[in-house]
Amino acid sequence: MSYCVNCGVELDPSAKTCPLCGTPAWHPELDAPPYFPANSAAVQPASRREAAILLTAMLVSVSLCCGLLNLFLPTDRPWSLYVIGAAVMLWVWFTLPMVLRRLPVFFRLTADVAAIGIYVWLISIDLGGSRWFRGLALPMNGWAGVLVFLLSFLLRGGRRSTLSAIALIIGAAGLLAMGIEFCIDRYFRGVWQPGWSLIVLAVCVGLIIPLRIVRRVPSLREEARRRFNL
Repeated sequence: MSYCVNCGVELDPSAKTCPLCGTPAWHPELDAPPYFPANSAAVQPASRREAAILLTAMLVSVSLCCGLLNLFLPTDRPWSLYVIGAAVMLWVWFTLPMVLRRLPVFFRLTADVAAIGIYVWLISIDLGGSRWFRGLALPMNGWAGVLVFLLSFLLRGGRRSTLSAIALIIGAAGLLAMGIEFCIDRYFRGVWQPGWSLIVLAVCVGLIIPLRIVRRVPSLREEARRRFNL
């Protein structure tokens, strides 16, 4: 219910002016602006540079606090390396793309894989495991990097359909399992004896075959798009 802001007379909901004094009518429930923007264009986009600075400051602050705490409190192990390594890895993963927006995908993926390698290397320093880092962690990290590069090459530009992309990712997961078991067997046994990775690979192949069939049959493909919005 609305009232005239000048004389206080009750106004009809459809009234444009006050019938007594002629003051323009104001209906709060109709004329008040919305509390939140009605469309996304009304919201100012966040500055990538400011977000990168904020995230960098947070990661540096956490690393310094944990590093100083580890330095001044007597401990047997440099546990702060875990936090510092995680901070470096998160900075490379999330902040670097904000700062270098035009960085090629190849170099971005190289930085991501290198960040994981650095994190594992810091863990090996704490555990005194330079041998297992070179013989086990480094090859596994390298194999994962190769698969990531291969996936980025095959999926570049969004030229492939969603079903094909899912099939490629599942296939890469199976190959990753094979590579992990290979590295583990070579490090601990000296010989590769495929076991659990074959099961994972068989499951991946079993998932890929129906996806390829759906991709090739137009009626099934349209049904999948309709049901799963692919």
